[in-house]
Amino acid sequence: MTVIDVFAHVLPPKFLARMQASFPEILDQFPYMKNDLLTDLAKHRASLPADHQQVISAVNLNPEDFVAPRQAAELCRAANDEIAEMVRANRDIFPAGVAMVPMNNIPEALAIIDDQVAGSDALVGVQLFTQALGQPITAPDYEPIFAKLAAIGAPVWLHPVFDTHKTDNELTFSWEYELTQAMNGIVAAKYFRKYPGLKVIVHHAGAMVPMFGQRIKYIQSAENYEDFHRFYVDTAILGNPRALDLVVDFFGSDHVLFGTDSPFGIPPVGPTAVVEQAVNDMQVSETEKQRIFSGNWQWLMATD
Repeated sequence: MTVIDVFAHVLPPKFLARMQASFPEILDQFPYMKNDLLTDLAKHRASLPADHQQVISAVNLNPEDFVAPRQAAELCRAANDEIAEMVRANRDIFPAGVAMVPMNNIPEALAIIDDQVAGSDALVGVQLFTQALGQPITAPDYEPIFAKLAAIGAPVWLHPVFDTHKTDNELTFSWEYELTQAMNGIVAAKYFRKYPGLKVIVHHAGAMVPMFGQRIKYIQSAENYEDFHRFYVDTAILGNPRALDLVVDFFGSDHVLFGTDSPFGIPPVGPTAVVEQAVNDMQVSETEKQRIFSGNWQWLMATD
């Protein structure tokens, strides 16, 4: 059985070179991105176990944080072309890629979705982050992106970033809080009601939501509680099969997809082996494990 990792990262080399041409020290702001597995395809390929594939998305080196709207759009288009070419040239390990969009240029972001995602044989969705330019991802300015993706049936990959208004951000807990807040914002904005075709794949197993499902049930409305179950989530919590059982208990085994956050988390090659073992150790049926490892991804793509 081929295992499909729906949340693995790359840093397209040509895109990185273009960013470094304007900001030579840019990676010093993000030391964790100084990882050869992000940019060296041969090393990346060698790090993968046999019969494993990865849906690739770019790390959060987002052009809108550094350049003006027009240049941000150009950089995103070029990066998307590069990711699509990586997919087409390496179908045995990369079944699909995820596009970037410039959050400081929403008209061009929508055009990119039309031009580079809709009908693409390589790019199947868009990665959005919990914050963009100091605003939550559910700010009204960004809603057209959700509407567009729902209309074409392409999923959102929801990835955390730090809230820049806070001074105590740290990797263990902050990103999970930001994911939870973004999920709450999506539900509160009634996006699943307004856009019935919306699909959102949340990183890190849906963050705090499975643990606090009963608080959602008794504090929020019945409609909100139902909508929280509409998210898809991955398994990228660095192991912990009992926590993954809770994730399945809340979201259902048909809404959980194998994802690792590779190559981050466990040096030197990422957490794939640890996350895979955790799924194998879950107290769910073999059929449900097969869905998590690949079946749910295949079904999700078939319904686009």
